Formats: sequence, structure tokens, C-alpha cells
Amino acid sequence: MATTITEPPPARYAPDTAARGRRGGRLGSRDRTFGFLLAAPAMALFLVVAVYPLVASIGTSLYDQSLMRPDRTYVGFANYADIWPDFVDRLGNTLVFSVMSTVCPVLIGVALAMLLNSRLKGRNILRGMLMLPWLLPGVVVSFLWAWIFNDSYGVLNHVLSVLHLPTVDVLGHPGTAMAAVVAAKTWNSFPWIMVVVLAVLQTLPREQLEAAALDGASRAQRFLHVSLPHLIGPVALVSMLEFIYNFGSFDMIFVMTGGGPGTSTMTLAVSLYEYAFTDFALGKAAAMGVLWLAALSVVCGGYFLLNKKLESRS
Repeated sequence: MATTITEPPPARYAPDTAARGRRGGRLGSRDRTFGFLLAAPAMALFLVVAVYPLVASIGTSLYDQSLMRPDRTYVGFANYADIWPDFVDRLGNTLVFSVMSTVCPVLIGVALAMLLNSRLKGRNILRGMLMLPWLLPGVVVSFLWAWIFNDSYGVLNHVLSVLHLPTVDVLGHPGTAMAAVVAAKTWNSFPWIMVVVLAVLQTLPREQLEAAALDGASRAQRFLHVSLPHLIGPVALVSMLEFIYNFGSFDMIFVMTGGGPGTSTMTLAVSLYEYAFTDFALGKAAAMGVLWLAALSVVCGGYFLLNKKLESRS
């Protein structure tokens, strides 16, 4: 018996692939438009808050402009030439402050994190107490430590007098003023570094530490060969972030020393303030800000490179 093969009836409604593509294109265009509309307020705010002041500052740096007179005169790069010696000196002070205010809290934060990660009695209470310096505003910390180091009625000199030791004018001496500001900044910064390192330590596999202990490794060897490799990446990123923050720090130095004595603690931030609101030289202040931004861009570039390198290793 012969088998008859019948063709399927033609589809009454054949799909119009071209129309579907056009329709899909219209939907994609609508999505892009809708996404742009959602991002438009944030973009407008970014342009107003960040881009416009930056462009205006670069323009102002090319003029001899003051708060004391309404007019201004175009001087080109004369402002940059005038402030360049001050910029080099202030950049050195800024780097000294930033490095010292980064290394000291990192070392203290890592040490305290290791201590709190051990089986220490009352460690939960200590964790809460050690977080208090970080919760205080920078201005409050500045006034607190300025009172401690005050040469007339400060706590430090009171203790020295009780111990029959000679008193010292810490904030009034160029050799000790920077160390005093760094001490205050370290006290304010070490808690958040401690918390980050402690969080990393609590994620370490206990099996590795127990195996190293069974193999006879001392506590120092366990830290160097087991804990430290896990800490290098997070501590490096935290250190870079702390350095960037310290590079632009203003409140603590301004409150405690005002950049003095002399210019021993005059950083870029304080110097910019002096140009703008003491000398009323807006052109020079803008030029200082542009150079400061260029230096900070190099630091931020180093942070991004480090972050990218650590991500590639993970």
C-alpha cells in the first residue's frame, strides 16, 4: 500500500521576523532612553557639584583675582610660578604627614586585630571601647588632643610636672608639632583599620592554623606564613585609602597648629585655605588647588593600579 506524504498546511499567521527585529529595536531604544532619563538627575548633579567647580577653578587659576575687588586680570601661568616654591614645601609636609598618619594606625590596627582575634577574656567589650575614637568627629578629636598637648594647662605637662620632669611645648616647637598631629590622627584612625583586619582574620581557615600549630610552628611563624599572606591584599588597599584621605586632611592640622609653628605643619590643604581666606588671593588658591589635584591624581592612580593587580591575583 502506497504511503501518501502530505505537506503541512501553510501557517495562517507567519511570524514577521523583520517586524519583530524592528519592534525589538524600538524596545531597545526605549530602554536606553528610559535608562538615560533615570541617570540624568545624577549626571546633572555630578556636573554641577564636581565638573563645573573644577573647570571654574582651572579658569580662576589663570587670573589675578581677589575677594577684595570685583575685577580680575588675566595673568596666564604667573600664579603657578609664584606659588611653585610654596607648593614644593607644602607637598613635602603633606607627604610626611600622610605617610606617618598611615603607617602608625596600620601597625596599631593590625596588632590590636591580632590581639582581639585571640581567645582574650573580655574581647567583645574591648572591641566596642576601641571603636570610640573612630566615632568622634575630627574637630572634636583635634580639640581633645590640643588640650592634652597644651603647654599651660594640658594633661601631658601636668603629668610631667607631677613626675618632677621638665614640661614641653609640643605644639609650639617645629620638631614636635608634626608628631603631635600624627599622634592625634593615629588615635582617630586606627579603629577602622583594626575592624577591617579583624574581619579578614576571622575568615582565615582554622584548619591551616591548627595544622601549623601541630607541626610545631610558633605564633610568630603562624602569623608570617599563614595569616600574613591573607592580610597583605586587604591591608594594602586599606593603607592606600587611608593615605589618600590623609593627603587631603585639613581639620585636624588646622585646629591643632594652624600650619605652624612657622610652616612646619603647613600642608597643601591648609596652604590653600590661607591663600583663599587669609590673603584673599583666589587666583593663587585656585592654582594651588589645581596642583594639589594633579598630585592627588597620581596617588589615586596608584590605588587603582594596586586594586587591579590584587584583583588579577584573586
